[in-house]
Amino acid sequence: MAPGNSEFPLPGFNIDERLWDQNSLLGRFKHYLWVTDPRTVFTPTSKLYKAKQLVEDYRAGVLPPGVTKENLIYAKKLYESSFHPDSGELQNVIGRMSCQVPGGMILTGAMLQWYKTNLAVVFWQWMNQSFNALVNYTNRNANSEITTTQITVAYVSATSSALAVSLILKSYLAKAASPFLQRYVPFAAVASANMVNIPLMRQRELANGVMMFDEAGNEMVTSKAAAAKGITQVVTSRIVMAAPGMTLLPVVMEYLEKKKWMQKIKPLHGPIQIMGVGCCLLFMTPFACSIFNQRCAITSTTLKSLDSKAYDSLIKKTDGKPPEVLYFNKGL
Repeated sequence: MAPGNSEFPLPGFNIDERLWDQNSLLGRFKHYLWVTDPRTVFTPTSKLYKAKQLVEDYRAGVLPPGVTKENLIYAKKLYESSFHPDSGELQNVIGRMSCQVPGGMILTGAMLQWYKTNLAVVFWQWMNQSFNALVNYTNRNANSEITTTQITVAYVSATSSALAVSLILKSYLAKAASPFLQRYVPFAAVASANMVNIPLMRQRELANGVMMFDEAGNEMVTSKAAAAKGITQVVTSRIVMAAPGMTLLPVVMEYLEKKKWMQKIKPLHGPIQIMGVGCCLLFMTPFACSIFNQRCAITSTTLKSLDSKAYDSLIKKTDGKPPEVLYFNKGL
């Protein structure tokens, strides 16, 4: 556990507390707008480790000479955007949420632009699910380890489901629907694949449960019901994150592509879609992450009804006096 506020060198500044109220949607949105800043993707690794060291020194009650509160806040931003909250390990750059805008805009824009041939559908869905699998693994609850075999199964299953949905819908809509409706094939594939990819990539949590903590951060019990709740919220957030770019842009492009000036710049249609998706993701990435609190809560009463085995363990551990609310990291 980190030291309390009174033990930190700067009175009133707890580096482990978030800067905005996480009990409100606006507060969570401000936090994720700050921590998913795509500019942090380009920060050198050496600078990230220096930020981590500064955060750890401050936790230990050490404030290097010349370091200001603003320096600490920036170090906190780099630390929280690049290191896993459970393990403290540096996350791979592609899997970080701060990479959702640059990575997601390229892949989503490409899926929306090049969807008319089976080869294009297969290639871009495969690329997108490879990206998603890495993001899902990187942002899992790191207290629940997953084997290489399980990662492989999750990756193959999610990719296969996305390809199957894409090709089936493409084949059906090509005969039964207008070219406009065919533009929505990528979104249907992405939504269905998220429902497969995320649970499979985090199947260890569903099988063994996730560790829950009391208000003070003390370990209590593991719960499969908590894992299911957290993963369901993550799936919902990911679909919401993708929805505006993948549902509104087809309407916009269908309208624009009829214009004479757009017909003269066909090679730029792809880049235009990619930039459009990027604009959507700049807002939707922090918004989708903020729909649910990352520090997910479950009451002991709910635990009793959904996971009696975990509840019995909780009663035994707390001598019959369980905390009213338990918390766990749901992941992103």
